[in-house]
Parts: sequence; C-alpha cells; structure tokens
Amino acid sequence: MTGLSDSFQRPINYLRISVTDRCNLRCQYCMPEEGVALMSHADVLTYEEIVAIVRAAAELGINRVRLTGGEPLVRLGLPDLVRMLAAIEGINDISLTTNGTLLARYAAALHAAGLKRVNVSLDTLKPERFREITRCGNLEDTLDGIRAAHEAGLEPVKINCVVMAGFNEDELADFAVKTRDEGWHVRFIEHMPVSGDASIDAKFVSVREMRDIIETLGPLEPTLVSAGNGPAKYFKLPGASGTIGFITPVTEHFCYQCNRLRLTADGKLRPCLLHEDEIDLREPLRAGASADELKEVIKQAILAKPESHHLAAGKTHQGRPFSQVGG
Repeated sequence: MTGLSDSFQRPINYLRISVTDRCNLRCQYCMPEEGVALMSHADVLTYEEIVAIVRAAAELGINRVRLTGGEPLVRLGLPDLVRMLAAIEGINDISLTTNGTLLARYAAALHAAGLKRVNVSLDTLKPERFREITRCGNLEDTLDGIRAAHEAGLEPVKINCVVMAGFNEDELADFAVKTRDEGWHVRFIEHMPVSGDASIDAKFVSVREMRDIIETLGPLEPTLVSAGNGPAKYFKLPGASGTIGFITPVTEHFCYQCNRLRLTADGKLRPCLLHEDEIDLREPLRAGASADELKEVIKQAILAKPESHHLAAGKTHQGRPFSQVGG
C-alpha cells in the first residue's frame, strides 16, 4: 500500500460506494416526488465488481469505505458485500449511511459481517413532519433502526440532520437535548443549494444561526470523536455524553481537506460530489481490465479532483440527483 495524493497534496484514502440508485423514501431535498429514471440492473455493478475495484483501490492506499445509495439496504444481500469487503487486505473501516427504515432488520447481520458503524439520516423527530419530508416514511421505523444499531454495536451511531428554514430549524434544540439526555451523536448539515430554484435556496440556515439556537441550552464546548475523520466540527453541551457536529458545505467549505472519491452504482468514479466529471470503471472492468489497469483509472480520478466546489459563489449542482451519486 503506497498511498496517493491529488494535485493539491490532499491524501486520498476514502471511497464512498453507491450500491444502488433505488430508495424506499422520496425525501424532498434529494429526489423529486415522482422519483428519477432508474438505472437498469445490467448497468449496476455486481458485488464482485465492487470488490474488484475496492481491492485495486486498497492497493493504492484506500483504507476506508462507506456504503451509500439511494438507500443501500434496499439492495439484497448487503451483509454479503460487507463480508467480502472486510476480507480485503488494507481495508480497516467499513461504514454505512442509511435512512434507517430497514436497519432494525439488518443491523445484527451487518455488524457480524464486519460493518463498523452507521450514519442515519433523520431530519425531524415529529411523525407528521417525517412523513411530509420523506413523502412516504414512518418515523418509528427509523427510530427502531437507531435502537437496533446501538444494540448490535455499530458505534458510534451518528444522526445526520439537514437543517432547513421554515421546516425543521425549530427542532434544533430538541435534537441537541437528545445528545445530553440520551447520548445521541447528532450532526447538523447546512442545506446545499443543489439547483437554481430560489425556493430551495430560501431553506438555507447557516451553522452560525444553528449555534445561536442551540446555545440557548448552554455553551458548546469543542470536543473530539473516536471514529471517523469527516468534515464535521464537534462540540458538547455541558454534561452531555453525546456530541453535536456541524457540517458546513456552504459557509465554510472543507474542500481543502477532502480525502475521498465516489463510486456510483453504475461504475463511474466521481472525483467531486458537486462537479459533473466522471471516469468510467465499469466498461474497462467488464472488458477484462487487470488490477493494474484499474489502478491507473483510479489514479486518473484522483488527479482529476478539483480544488473546490463553488456553492458559495452561487454555482449550483445541475447533474445527477444525489440519490444516484451517494451524497
């Protein structure tokens, strides 16, 4: 394992893998109500193909993998993929991002297969509001999933909450109280303006505004977390066993420390979530490319990473929906 850096001297050691573009919810900021045109099953990478790519990536220095979707748990046999990935030399951390609705069913099997931890997307603690934002979901299913993840030992369970003006900013204190009273680890995320729609931009709440609300409960004390090295900055309320994280893709972007590539479900490597450039791995793989040839393609993607996105300058994401690129 040699390790690689991109053109801006950022070490790259993290691969996010979208295992499916399908999802059992229709969250308003992620997917239109009618859904999106789905990939054909023939276009989606098999588990064996994903393993071949990860094995090549691991030989270059990738040691962390996160499975995403769509909703990854709608793909059958996901614990089998986790088990295959955990057997790859050099991969020492496998995690999952999920909406949690199916997690109660699979948490124990995922942990037994080698999954280390989970992030659960949860934007509200109110059942009616949950159904409104997901258009079809049941809050209790996700809460059951969070409980099952704890019971299975998938720690730390992190809760990802996208904060939107006029929708859920009134629940910031409720989520924060969970970190103090129940030991939750909550990460508040700035809503990204992913299109030119002014009504979407109007939902934006800055982390500064979030902090002003939460600090009515007490001063936030900087802290560290034991697992993961993502872009969040972490704090604690006085006396809390849980943590509060803030992710600032707009007001204070963290591109300077980006350490990741993204693999779409149909086998494209994306050097940046918010740029449309993609490098195809599926066709070389299916044409019989060797491990060394796959590694050359991965190196191309790493060298193609841009220095930063341009959300703060008003340039919005216009390409594939996030449901197809793993968020």
